[in-house]
Amino acid sequence: MSEVRRLGRPVDADIRVGGYGLPEELAGVAVEAVNEDWVVEDRWWTARPVRRRYFELALADGRNVTVFRELGSGRW
Repeated sequence: MSEVRRLGRPVDADIRVGGYGLPEELAGVAVEAVNEDWVVEDRWWTARPVRRRYFELALADGRNVTVFRELGSGRW
């Protein structure tokens, strides 16, 4: 039987935010557009609930990335 491993483990992001709490820069690269944003609230019945606001971003260097902010701690 195969070992289960997590893919895409989150890493801290260096985000500069502007008005309305929207990302304006990711690691020194300008955000050209916020294509979409959504909130996920899950596992509220456990000791470790998940409350995150996700953003799909188009960056000035041509990359499309998805980042999230932990709503409880404010960490990106």
